[in-house]
Amino acid sequence: MERLKFWKGKKVLVTGHTGFKGAWLTAWLNNLKADVAGFSLEKYPNDLLYNSTGVSSRINDARGNIQDYAKLKSVFDRHKPQVVFHLAAQSLVRKSYDIPLETVRSNALGTANLLECIRLSDSVKCAVVITSDKCYRNNEWVWGYREDDAVGGYDPYSCSKGCAELLVDSYRKSFLKKQSKLVASARAGNVIGGGDFAQDRLIPDCVKALMKKQRIMIRNPNSTRPWQHVLEPLDGYLTLAERMWREKKHDEAWNFGPHMDSIRPVSEVVRMFVDKWGEGRWYKASTADRKHEARSLALDISKAYFTLGWRPKLSLDEAVSLTVEWYKNYQKSDVYDLCINQIERYEQK
Repeated sequence: MERLKFWKGKKVLVTGHTGFKGAWLTAWLNNLKADVAGFSLEKYPNDLLYNSTGVSSRINDARGNIQDYAKLKSVFDRHKPQVVFHLAAQSLVRKSYDIPLETVRSNALGTANLLECIRLSDSVKCAVVITSDKCYRNNEWVWGYREDDAVGGYDPYSCSKGCAELLVDSYRKSFLKKQSKLVASARAGNVIGGGDFAQDRLIPDCVKALMKKQRIMIRNPNSTRPWQHVLEPLDGYLTLAERMWREKKHDEAWNFGPHMDSIRPVSEVVRMFVDKWGEGRWYKASTADRKHEARSLALDISKAYFTLGWRPKLSLDEAVSLTVEWYKNYQKSDVYDLCINQIERYEQK
């Protein structure tokens, strides 16, 4: 297998490896026999998936705050990564209203710390900095945003991700291209999949309510989002790193979103999830909480499709089915094997 041949033995650093996406990526890289180091907070609110997989015993598990430059630099110096995936972040829009300074420090200053470590590293060849589809200045367009559209953000989270994009572009132009280090940024859609237990996210809210035999509270049933299974953008990140390494180019911004027919209203995704779960009801929450959230958002993935040959492999129906399958089985299965089984079935597609 070409991908296994590429990653086997490569020294990889994943920041935010204990989070939802980070845990899936770490398990995938471990299955590809990469030499993985992770750097995350000592205790992360959404680390149940990571802890359940037991993957910490299979990698170099380092802990610290991405805002602590000296701590992060010590991991670079010790592990000497060749490839870096930067996922460490405060990742929740609504939470950013409550802790705006912490969000900016984590997402902007943390990214600057990472870029500085890459600048001073003598081992890094390429890196993928994961930001967000919400980094774009959202004009509520019905068409998808392209990589050269303006970044910005209404809420502190979106703004901080826009700042991260500007930092990547600045470091790339000022330092990294001259050093032949390739650093790209990646923007994914609304990711779903097994193992997410974060607050104020649709699927975790559904699962928590269904497990308690309660009705599901939905804040914005008419809002549309680009829904995709977690393995889709992770496949994009891996593909991008592989192509940067081999072809010595592609250090740009990239969208890794779903097919256009996966851009659906929240209410439709909930109905689909409940149907596959086999039971459940939902209701619209009170509008007393006035925290702003975008009504519509879409990504144009033409660049990744035509330039990298990357494309989504799962329909929304398949993505929801895989997600329900994970939550239905994780309490009675080896969680690492459950994740690897879904990864390998995905790879076969």
